[in-house]
Amino acid sequence: MPSLSSDTQKKGVSPIAEFYRGKNVFITGATGFIGKVLVEKLLRSCSGVKNIYVLVRAKKGKEPCQRVEELLNAKIFEQIRTDNPTCLSRVIPIAGDITLPDLGINNADRATLIENVSIVFHSAATVRFEEPLKKAVDMNILGTRRIIQLCHKMPLLEALIHVSTAYCNCNQKEIDEIVYPAPVDPQKLIDTVTWMNESLVDDITPQLLGDKPNTYTFTKALAETLLVEECGSLPVAIVRPSIVTGAWNEPLIGWADNFNGPAGMIVATGKGMLRSMMCESSKISDLIPVDIVINLMITVAWHTSIHRHNELKVYNCTSGSLNPVKWKAWVMYVLPALKKYPSGQIFRSPGGTFKTNHQWNSICQFFQHHIPAHAMDILAKLSGQKPKMVWLYSKIHRAVNSLEYFTMREWIFHCNNVLNLSHQQIGQDKEEILDQPDCQFHIDTILIETGLYPLSHCP
Repeated sequence: MPSLSSDTQKKGVSPIAEFYRGKNVFITGATGFIGKVLVEKLLRSCSGVKNIYVLVRAKKGKEPCQRVEELLNAKIFEQIRTDNPTCLSRVIPIAGDITLPDLGINNADRATLIENVSIVFHSAATVRFEEPLKKAVDMNILGTRRIIQLCHKMPLLEALIHVSTAYCNCNQKEIDEIVYPAPVDPQKLIDTVTWMNESLVDDITPQLLGDKPNTYTFTKALAETLLVEECGSLPVAIVRPSIVTGAWNEPLIGWADNFNGPAGMIVATGKGMLRSMMCESSKISDLIPVDIVINLMITVAWHTSIHRHNELKVYNCTSGSLNPVKWKAWVMYVLPALKKYPSGQIFRSPGGTFKTNHQWNSICQFFQHHIPAHAMDILAKLSGQKPKMVWLYSKIHRAVNSLEYFTMREWIFHCNNVLNLSHQQIGQDKEEILDQPDCQFHIDTILIETGLYPLSHCP
């Protein structure tokens, strides 16, 4: 850690913010949930950053420049647009795609990145649990390889930060901050899915996954192995978030851009639709606010550059060992809040319980989900309206079924590297790495995230 004079410390200058001064950053996945908050945090708190290059592909008829313009018009950038709007010009779109050879970047942009970038954050990935294995391999494993290949050509590179998941080793009960042996050889898997057609790959996927619950955790684990095998002397670190939820403090309390995971559960419960799901209420729901994840990522990049290590370091960005929140807290806090602040257009009054028996859960879902859904669709058809409840319930069931593996289990995540990193900080830098919300405040932010709770409820 660089030494600071007493005058510098008194002025409250952040060593981490100073580290980014004049540096060029390259981000993949900038239009995703984590990526958006990362871009905003760098612009606001590391205002000396020179340029932020973001890899963006054309999507739904919109060119990369248009998508970056939409990104910077998001609500979380309001403070920056008011206080320092000129810094938004530092966000520069790089047309490309992690699924294409050489990331699909043209020669001119590629040369710009190679000559100028010092810090790389790789957060692009498919996060769908049930993504077809062929596509998950292309995005999560081969996409990571393409980033590594580009980084090997960057003479100024000081840190490559790879965003993984705390659940990539969910077949372990106790998870250390290490890269575990791969379930299969990454290259052999790549070779296998490359020549097979998609239907054949789908047929053998269950055998390939082994004791991993889905293609997401499986391919993210193999991406970590690829980093170990192919990074060589590159300065690399892995950040593993657990269940990422809405912002705790910044940029806006409770902000999120999706209803995945717990937020989706709350929305469905608030509408009175979700009334029964498999969940062991005594288990820890390892939630981590997105701003905690971003603060750690930015700090890990600083630490990776300042303290060069001979081996890749892993940081478990989790809350269970520091500030555990059990699933039963959802019943204690969420249901009363949903009844006090009801959602609009509810299907029926919020209610329901967690189940630990599959047969009992299926019976409850039959009477509380399927029968009401079909009844409402029959009424809709009779009144000339488009039936939609059976379709909505099929989506809800797919979502809760994919979460079942995680809501019925808990893990011990060791986070010594995170704690040691926090102890090296001073002032605001230290607070931003380690501080986490208490149980009720944490759930409050998720309620705000879903729009089912007034923002004024949180201080």
